[in-house]
Amino acid sequence: MADTHLKKALKPIHLWGISVGMVISGQYFGWNYGFEQGGTLGLAVAALIITVFYATFIFSYSELSTSIPHAGGPSAYARRAMGPFMGFMTGLAVLFEFVFAPPAIAVATGAYINFLLPAIPTIYATVAIFIFFILINLVGVKGAALIEMVATILALIGLAIYFGAGAPHVELSNIVNEKAFAGGWTGVFAAIPFAIWFYLAFEGAAMAAEEVENPKRDIPIGFITGILTLMLCTVGTLTITAGLGGGEGKPADYPLPQALADAYGESSFLPTLVAIIGLAGLIASLHGIIIGYSRQAFALSRAGYLPAFLSRLNSRKVPHWALIVPGAIGVICAASADFANALIILSVFGAVVMYILSMISLFILRKKEPKLERPFKVSYPVVPGIALILALIAMYSVMKYSVLTTSLPFLGFNIPLIVVILLFFGLAAVYYAVQGNSRLRPLSEEFGLMDVLEEGNVNK
Repeated sequence: MADTHLKKALKPIHLWGISVGMVISGQYFGWNYGFEQGGTLGLAVAALIITVFYATFIFSYSELSTSIPHAGGPSAYARRAMGPFMGFMTGLAVLFEFVFAPPAIAVATGAYINFLLPAIPTIYATVAIFIFFILINLVGVKGAALIEMVATILALIGLAIYFGAGAPHVELSNIVNEKAFAGGWTGVFAAIPFAIWFYLAFEGAAMAAEEVENPKRDIPIGFITGILTLMLCTVGTLTITAGLGGGEGKPADYPLPQALADAYGESSFLPTLVAIIGLAGLIASLHGIIIGYSRQAFALSRAGYLPAFLSRLNSRKVPHWALIVPGAIGVICAASADFANALIILSVFGAVVMYILSMISLFILRKKEPKLERPFKVSYPVVPGIALILALIAMYSVMKYSVLTTSLPFLGFNIPLIVVILLFFGLAAVYYAVQGNSRLRPLSEEFGLMDVLEEGNVNK
């Protein structure tokens, strides 16, 4: 039988680097589309709601990830709580999030490169950077995590430079004016999908749980320090950009250099410097989410949900096919999309579906398996309850104001996002109906639980 055990090589600092790195590009682009929806204050309120959500979610998620340290992450939690089909659908929601997020980030990376070097067409830069980091991930998780940590630290340094350079030029009139809350609460809800981009994919670090040396101790440390880091960055990024006038005009895929250029002039070195360092943030997220989607595809394949070849490991213990196949889909999307906006919305939709199902899994597991070892226990039911309620509000906002009003530019066609979603999950349901449980491994093998003797014992 082929070896399907991932190598344990990660410490809390690596987990912090992966979790923050997966998200850090959200400080450099994407969220600023929310200015069009809610205005400066409307987006700020949306960001506050989402910050509360992620704080409560991550504490709840830490309970799940330390109780069940599995590369499948949410798929594993949902399978144990709600059975094989829901485990499959939850895993697909994660893949949906993680397959569409990298091309969105790659599009923005290409835009940043084009801002710095106009002679390089955006599309060439987009595709080249995506393929390069798929190849980098083939070297092994510890090397990949080290690259991730270095890129993350550089991105944080870039934000510090941006805050320091931008703060003296912040004008309150740019933040508080007649357009600041023009959309009212409708604008706030419409801005929520873009506020999520400040934190999107943070939870993906749980998919490296099997590769953490001491998951019960290290995962909470990595997660909690990571979410605190991102909260501080979000306050600074939103305030400085709005104060520099970044809430005015057409949103760009490089809002930070654009805001500094407005303050210091196009010829100033500062916008260029932030754009250069900003590439580190985009690269960190692209690199980190590639780690995430490969581990999710690997785990779904190893469990028997997806074709077996996706769980094969190369000589460096890397799931190479799980890197290459979803990556190829992402490259096609990145090369075909004109703007990151639609890709962001698709990724956010997958994330919110996963958030809801993960919180439901926590509630079910608390009742179903009260004796399950929980090295980290969240304050129950208040904290996961708040997370679930806010996740449902986020789903309402994403569907009403984004999914149902946006199309994906793809190969010359504008495909409504709701069609993309229905096709993806509809075909997945058909696949599961045909495939059934024929290849599913028993939960005792998946989780290494001595007390689980057969699938029915935990799924009844």
